Amino acid sequence: MAKFNKKKSGETPAVSTASLPDIVFMLLFFFMTVTTMKDSSIMVENTLPNASETKKLEKKDRVLYIYVGKPTREFQKTYGTEPKIQLNDKFADVSEVGDFILQERAKKPQELQNVLTTALKVDKDANMGLISDIKQELRKVNALKVNYTTFEGDAFGNIEK
Repeated sequence: MAKFNKKKSGETPAVSTASLPDIVFMLLFFFMTVTTMKDSSIMVENTLPNASETKKLEKKDRVLYIYVGKPTREFQKTYGTEPKIQLNDKFADVSEVGDFILQERAKKPQELQNVLTTALKVDKDANMGLISDIKQELRKVNALKVNYTTFEGDAFGNIEK
């Protein structure tokens, strides 16, 4: 009959690092696929108003953004404190909005060109005259799907007393 002996040395075996490079590359590919780059930096102060009836946009690749608001502190010396329009990474006049929409529409694939939405991210203190002028320019280039970006909340909170 065989006799079983117990190991007397309490050493644990070394951890195998053979699969470590595979794990590192899987993490690398994961972060490469889920990370998105910022399209543009916001150069205007943009405190969005509250709205009670909101709906989330499903497909962000079909949205063109127009920012409206007072320039941030670093740009106030150059551009003043009046609300300005920001298209991508530059300030623009109302007359440039139509050309911007046409250029951005041309960059998109053919099947998306007719379903683009223009999202207006407007500061709650911006005057409605500027917004009306932007909407007139959008009508000229047949960009009729307009979305106002807001926070969800009580709309009466926007009224200052």
